[in-house]
Amino acid sequence: MAIREPQKPALYIRFNQLEASPGGGWLVAVGGNWYHLLAGIGSILAGILILRRRTAGAYLFALVFVGTLLWTIAESGLDYWGWVPRFDIMLLLGIIFAWQLPALRPGTSRRFSRGLTTVLILGLVVAAALPFAPLNVTTASNVPEAGSESFATDTGSGKASNPDAGDWYTYGGSLASQRFSSASQITPENVKNLRLAWQFRTGDLPQSRWGAENTPIKIGDTLYTCTPHNQVFALDAATGKQKWHFDPKVSDKSIPYTAACRGLTWYDSQTSSHVTSGQNTASVTPAAAGGQQSASACSQRIILGTLDARVIELDASTGEVCRDFGDQGTVNLAADMGEVYDGYVAINSAPVVIRDTLVVAHQTIDGQRAFGPPGVIKAYDVRSGKLKWAWDAAAPDTSTPKTGPDAYKRGSPDVWTSFTGDDKLGLVYLPLGNSSGDYWSSSRTEAENKYAVSLTAINVESGLPVWSFQTAHKDVWDYDQGSQPTLIDYPAKNGERIPAMIVPTKQGEIYVLDRRNGKSLFGVEERPVPGGGVEPDSRSPTQPYSLFHHLSKPDLTAKDMWGLTPFDQMVCRIQFQKAAYKGQYTPPESERHSIEYPGYNGGSDWGSVAVDPQRGIIIANYNDMPNYNILVPRAKADALGWKPRDQIPYNPHDVGHAEGAGDPQIGVPYAVNVNAGWRLPFTGMLCKQPSYGGIRAIDIRDGRTIWDRPLGTARRNGPFGLPTGLPINIGTPNNGGSVVTAGGLVFIAAATDDLIRAIDIKSGKTVWSTPLPAGGQANPMVYTQNGREYLVIVAAGHHFMETPAGDYVLAYALPEGR
Repeated sequence: MAIREPQKPALYIRFNQLEASPGGGWLVAVGGNWYHLLAGIGSILAGILILRRRTAGAYLFALVFVGTLLWTIAESGLDYWGWVPRFDIMLLLGIIFAWQLPALRPGTSRRFSRGLTTVLILGLVVAAALPFAPLNVTTASNVPEAGSESFATDTGSGKASNPDAGDWYTYGGSLASQRFSSASQITPENVKNLRLAWQFRTGDLPQSRWGAENTPIKIGDTLYTCTPHNQVFALDAATGKQKWHFDPKVSDKSIPYTAACRGLTWYDSQTSSHVTSGQNTASVTPAAAGGQQSASACSQRIILGTLDARVIELDASTGEVCRDFGDQGTVNLAADMGEVYDGYVAINSAPVVIRDTLVVAHQTIDGQRAFGPPGVIKAYDVRSGKLKWAWDAAAPDTSTPKTGPDAYKRGSPDVWTSFTGDDKLGLVYLPLGNSSGDYWSSSRTEAENKYAVSLTAINVESGLPVWSFQTAHKDVWDYDQGSQPTLIDYPAKNGERIPAMIVPTKQGEIYVLDRRNGKSLFGVEERPVPGGGVEPDSRSPTQPYSLFHHLSKPDLTAKDMWGLTPFDQMVCRIQFQKAAYKGQYTPPESERHSIEYPGYNGGSDWGSVAVDPQRGIIIANYNDMPNYNILVPRAKADALGWKPRDQIPYNPHDVGHAEGAGDPQIGVPYAVNVNAGWRLPFTGMLCKQPSYGGIRAIDIRDGRTIWDRPLGTARRNGPFGLPTGLPINIGTPNNGGSVVTAGGLVFIAAATDDLIRAIDIKSGKTVWSTPLPAGGQANPMVYTQNGREYLVIVAAGHHFMETPAGDYVLAYALPEGR
């Protein structure tokens, strides 16, 4: 019996016309691969011949099919994600043609046709099942045992250095910022029984630029957390019930890029510091107005930095303002910074107390004005609020506070991320960002070029630098120092314990430095990097690379371009071929796009790393995404209407955009347009093939990778912004870090799949996960109360990560009695 002629080839022709012309031809014209053009032409001819009932059409399609298979193998080998855009459409078409083969080639038996169709369908089933298996995983090997060698560190004798068992004193747990808990009640064996113990909702839900990024602190029986508008809540650590609430009345207009309140600072006049109690104790003086506070008031304080540049101290037991501090409990960080616009100076990371000195840094919003407010770091007497010193990276040889609108250089490097210090050494460690014009360097001073994008140690008494270690020279890629350093004691071969620190970077480098002098314990190599761009004379010929470990992957090639189909992959390949790209540190250009890989959200960012000091393991989650950048000449940017925020009427419904997307950079010759993650506008998918984020265990002793795996599933991600719901461990972008416990677990949310998960530190495998009611872009923390171990995560979402907003503080624990 004759089989009816199939109607598929017409659609097939229309699809492949995209590859043949103009797409495939355009790709060849810009120096790209010939496959798309040849396969497109072959497919069109095959379709035409089939429509004309010519047997040659079947042979030509078979040739295209086999050719595509061989090309896929040649380009991708056994890499599953590389096969997806190259062969998915062809496999589906192959199934259709195999079923219709008796009509396309008379004399072909129906049995053969069915057999071939079955084989191809089985191939499709296998292809659909493969992503549910572990892909791109480095299996765990030679995992150090607990107690084999201690990397705990001595930063002083105060409680900030040695928290009481079960407490979490600072953003990173203690001054060492190891994000490690000695709690061991929850283990890989019983973590499956973890349940929600309590939930608290703050009621603070910004309409735009959401993303609290908060990690609570816990002292005694109280948990302290802050919200996007810097409201502070004190909660019962066992039940989550509110004890007190403080609202500083921060306006939406003060929200910078993100409404982040990463952490709070604890101060106890008797126990916080390494210095003696006699040096550190002061009676509370009567307030200048409004009555007096008792002598016992404010002996323990919560210190809050706000998005509108205030520093406020609160009585930890009542939430009342400590009126002996500053002006009735408040100091104005923005004093003597010249003209300050709404949202341009924001304290979004917790201040740090070293001895009796409160060090406060701030974010100066990127991309708006190259000569916006200065990034000066200020230090106050923690009890009185008296300004002790002010250090500006643009004038590094003085720390004497200055007054007046021109006291500090405008646009100087800031410290926007979390930092820490050493109470014993009397040093505070500052991860410095860039000068405000991130993508233009010619207007920077010699001092800025020295201290920008560095980890700089400041003597807390003098306010002057002791040493500085730069991680990018003359940066024009927004490679700010984003990670909080982590402090360890490193066992030397001669038996000495070296006070050391771990410094991760956005570029993916991980340095281990002697924190007394900034010298690398493993060595640093200056390697040649590409030159050119719009400022060829300003580019550094070399950049530093760590000889300890790096999270970055090999440079991109055209083969790494991706999409769900051959067509969007082809578009990405065209963009790749047209762009300037000579490897890492390719300078930005104005006539064409340049590829920045890793992008500014690559490597390690504000979530930083966690350390298990008992095993000697670093846990580092990371992003693996490029940016697609172009500098926009000033005249063109003006014609496009790109203005700084202070010249645009306030819009409460503005949800913001990716950092660098259409940023004016007023004051330098170029604006900048950054395609963060390098996404296609019509699908929203990234041009680089998966994975986009991972998590890795690293041996502190030698920098060896113990295990590595993608982090994040596709359940809340997909093309066109539609969630697939699939638990495929594709490895998503992630923001926020992890916490490690003595029980052998790594807890982390961070990814865009809205899950919090527990990972067995020995195997790297997920042993528990649960959905969150909002995005988990924050560092979790662990504490114990009344003999029960709690895992806490603030689920507030993040606008940049496109995860849903929330106002949740969630605590998980094993059921009581178990």
